[in-house]
Amino acid sequence: MSAATGTVEPPDTAPPAAEQAAPAPRTRPDGAPDSARALRRRTLRRNRRHVCLGVVLLSLHQVAEALVPVAIGLTIDLAVFPGDVTALAYCVAGTVLLFTVLALAYRTGARFALRAVENEAHLLRVEAARRALDPRGERSGLRVGEVLSVATSDAEQAALYVRAWASGIAMTVAIAVTTVALLVVDVPLGVGVLVGVPLLMLLLRIPAAHITRRSAAKQATAAGATALATDLVTGLRVLMGIGARHNAALRYRSASVRALEASVGAAASSGVYRGLVTAASAVFLACVAGAAGWMALEGRLTIGELVIVIGLAQFLAEPVQGLGMVGQIFATARASAERLVRLLNAPDAVTPGNRSPQESGGDALVELSGVSYRTLRDVDLRLVPGEFVGVLTTDPRDAEALLELLSGRGDPEGTGGSATVGGVPVHDLDLAALRATVLVEEHGSALFEGTLRSNLVTGTEPDDERLLDALRAASAEDLVVGHPDGLDRPVSDQAANLSGGQRQRVALARALAADPPVLVLHDPTTAVDAVTEEAIARGVAAARAGRATAGATLVVAASPALLARADRVVVLVGGQVHSTGTHARLVEEDRHYGEAVLR
Repeated sequence: MSAATGTVEPPDTAPPAAEQAAPAPRTRPDGAPDSARALRRRTLRRNRRHVCLGVVLLSLHQVAEALVPVAIGLTIDLAVFPGDVTALAYCVAGTVLLFTVLALAYRTGARFALRAVENEAHLLRVEAARRALDPRGERSGLRVGEVLSVATSDAEQAALYVRAWASGIAMTVAIAVTTVALLVVDVPLGVGVLVGVPLLMLLLRIPAAHITRRSAAKQATAAGATALATDLVTGLRVLMGIGARHNAALRYRSASVRALEASVGAAASSGVYRGLVTAASAVFLACVAGAAGWMALEGRLTIGELVIVIGLAQFLAEPVQGLGMVGQIFATARASAERLVRLLNAPDAVTPGNRSPQESGGDALVELSGVSYRTLRDVDLRLVPGEFVGVLTTDPRDAEALLELLSGRGDPEGTGGSATVGGVPVHDLDLAALRATVLVEEHGSALFEGTLRSNLVTGTEPDDERLLDALRAASAEDLVVGHPDGLDRPVSDQAANLSGGQRQRVALARALAADPPVLVLHDPTTAVDAVTEEAIARGVAAARAGRATAGATLVVAASPALLARADRVVVLVGGQVHSTGTHARLVEEDRHYGEAVLR
């Protein structure tokens, strides 16, 4: 847990269940759909108003469009052929009204359908982002870039399920109206359409399953390439420093080629499917038109009825093709919904309790008694108010295990002994209460695009003097004094306009500005020179000692400047407490300590 940006409030559009979720153990997020099908059903349910309006208006548009050839045929039989001018005027007026309804219904219906799609895409993006940013974490197995792809691309694709339903129903209405009109003109023709269309759609379902698999593969490989690109961009300076840029480029090229092949495969399947739909629709249209022409030659159809049948048969190609495309959209939305459900249903990385630290939980703010966790073995450690304690670990895994345990991210089942904060077991604490008491500033803390001020403010809005005091304690006041914008100095994406040492000092200042009761620092001076390191050690010790209420500070580091100011230093060797004492005594008496610190 880093000294990051304070509490993130859920958006107003979130489902009530998500807003009221209690931090209790769970196997999946409250209110999250347990399957892709459930997610699709929920998509329709929470957009039902706009979907219903879109369906009604788009269906009205399809009905009006289907009636166009009917109106033309009736005009021929009732007005043109008899030469009736009055009937022609009525027919022209009716046709104008028909086209007016057709245009307005489509524009308004498409707007409602699009609004439902965009609204659902927004809700899914927010839901995916909330799951990814949940302080309890998640165990979906997805990398950062993959989560980004799911929260953007997959959310948008899954939202198209709304549009597919609206369009599908409208197309079905168009086919039904066309069939009724053909039945009125000639029963055998109507029956042929009634049987032929469902049969055609059943046959087109066979390649749709293949498109679903190809779409899933395309989204997965694209997400993998995005994840790799995110990792490489984040570590670009390191890659350039060790001369591994070429190998990294080859890795990304390989991932990009796989994504390309999957995308081409999905596009090829989609193209074949579109071709099949077009060809099948054309054959079906030819059959209906041929049958109508033969009936006209036999005298069973008038000129106007022949125009109606040919016009309806030609119009019928559009909804039939549209239903085929709807099947493709369903396939793509289904694949994306499955990936979304994987993220939304991912179990919590940690399962916190709901207790708060006790104000009178003994004299220790933090106490580890016989703790065994990961590489740690039977570790005892106490932090009392006003104490500055150093920890030296000869194995980096011991430091990681200790920080994970103190931040509440440890596995309760894999932890032996007792670890308490304010007298309450750490795994029984509510995460918000734990993090309000114990702030763990990781070695690799992140800064964000914005300003120096926005990166220093955590939760509440401290005044400028408090921020400047924190910067001075972290020996970072030069970032303000030497810049015309002061605290409003711009910080670019990933703080690329700051050096490694500057980023580390700003992160340390942010932790000091948060001023928690218990501050845990991990290697806060590895990117600075010895003179700056000494200034930081002096500033941190003074800042923590000057708190209005006595707090505790734990520094996990090998910095002699920091450890020299500790009231005592605990040395962990092989995951166990090897020795405890002041810096000066340990340098003389502990070989492990001397070798690690006196570099």
